[in-house]
Amino acid sequence: MNKTELIAVVAEQAGLTKAQAHKAVDATMSVISGAMAKGNSVTLIGFGTFKVTERPERVGRNPQTGKPMTIAASKLPRFVAGKSLKDDVNGK
Repeated sequence: MNKTELIAVVAEQAGLTKAQAHKAVDATMSVISGAMAKGNSVTLIGFGTFKVTERPERVGRNPQTGKPMTIAASKLPRFVAGKSLKDDVNGK
């Protein structure tokens, strides 16, 4: 399912126009990504948790030359599925 399909389903299930559903979906994604950009996690009970993890600086190799190089530390977005979502996916 892509974003357009998601918006259509949200509009149908919530009784909204597609324009209203588009605004709602965009606002939801904006709030989640904004919170994560500040280093906060977002927990949706039963669905899951969006959180930020940190990857430390490390030494890697340049694939073209084989020379060692430093790979900078970075932050990664993560999603941990909640119990209800896991149960839904597994047909329980």
